[in-house]
Amino acid sequence: MPDVTPTSTAPPLTRTPPRVWSVGALCHAIADALDARFNPVRVAGEISGFVRAASGHCYFSLKDESGQIRCAMFKRAAIGLDFAPRDGQRVEVSGRLGVYEPRGELQLVVESMARAGEGTLFEQFLLLKAKLESQGLFDPAHKRPLPRRVRGIGLVTSLGAAALHDVVTALQRRVPHIPVVLAPASVQGVGAAAEISRALQQLYALALPGPDAPGTDAVPIDVILLVRGGGALEDLWSFNDETLARTLFDSPVPVVAGIGHETDFTIADFVADLRAPTPTAAAELCAPARQEALDAAAQLQDRLQTAAYRLLDRRAQALDLATSRLGRPSAGLAGRQLALAASAQRMAHALPQRLQARAVALQRTQAALSVAAQRSLQAQTHRLASLELRLGLLDPRLVLARGYAWLTNAQGQALTQAGQMHPGQVVTATLADGTAALEVQSVVTN
Repeated sequence: MPDVTPTSTAPPLTRTPPRVWSVGALCHAIADALDARFNPVRVAGEISGFVRAASGHCYFSLKDESGQIRCAMFKRAAIGLDFAPRDGQRVEVSGRLGVYEPRGELQLVVESMARAGEGTLFEQFLLLKAKLESQGLFDPAHKRPLPRRVRGIGLVTSLGAAALHDVVTALQRRVPHIPVVLAPASVQGVGAAAEISRALQQLYALALPGPDAPGTDAVPIDVILLVRGGGALEDLWSFNDETLARTLFDSPVPVVAGIGHETDFTIADFVADLRAPTPTAAAELCAPARQEALDAAAQLQDRLQTAAYRLLDRRAQALDLATSRLGRPSAGLAGRQLALAASAQRMAHALPQRLQARAVALQRTQAALSVAAQRSLQAQTHRLASLELRLGLLDPRLVLARGYAWLTNAQGQALTQAGQMHPGQVVTATLADGTAALEVQSVVTN
């Protein structure tokens, strides 16, 4: 059989040309992708090229045997360091991975830094986290929403903790009518995890329904706050205990964890029904909102504040870069500082104006809804009157009043045709003002 080369009548494939990006847009898209994929992130490595700028911001690289990454630690985070970082020192940092867009460089914005002595603890943390996660203790299906109406709030923290004052102050300001039951416990040191578990069990007894329910004088607990201020990994280690995690999982009511700062994570945070970035935020989550507009305004304020901080950080980093390139930077630095202060002031003024505009828009919406409701009620009233009139016109008594009669046989059945009657039959005629008995004399059909 001879060789046959198949032919095809299909048109040739064409490739869609790739999208043309602007450099800034591409850098911004990469930054968004990194933020969604990795953040927040914790990295261990060796410090290299550490520099503290005159502004207080720190710049360095983290490296190991296989790579390195540029890092920036801004002044507000650097002032919280309890040691002086130096080249060659092994550290663990927490922060957010992003892109410094003016130069298109990958960088890690560091929010906290600890000496590498905490590394072993962090490995233990990861092992326990993986174990409990595989057993379903972190499953979102087990997370319960906070109750809309709270009768009593349970609180577990140390009597000497600053978090106690912050939480009580926040609850007193927002919900002074809701009672708070404190179950004190140590939040740091040997035996602290066991104390916290016992304190939680005491509050569970006040939250249990049925025969174990509290007496009439006890405060019914509907939600529990587990709070502690910030600290190093070893300071928060009591909240990475397996027994405590299982005690939290068995809670009969929702538990809100407010442990450490926003960048701190513990096993208790993952098991709790809800995690708050700070103890104060945990208290505010349990306090019912007074009105939805205030919540929306608060969310807008948080977003604007975060955006403002990021903008200020980028401006400060650009200023540091420009300062490092100047031989005599004092004059240029002063001008940049004035511009930075002016930007901050403009943003501070813009927030109240936007909030006021939102309030005015809400009032206009309420007024429009009121007018629409009145118009709808009037239209329905007119429609009901029209239907009532049409129904009245169908009344059979109006037909009888015009001289017609309704004939029925002895069984009460209507007689509508002559063939239904016969001579001698007695029928009943219903008239407009009464009835008459009639005898059929003859029947004629058409």
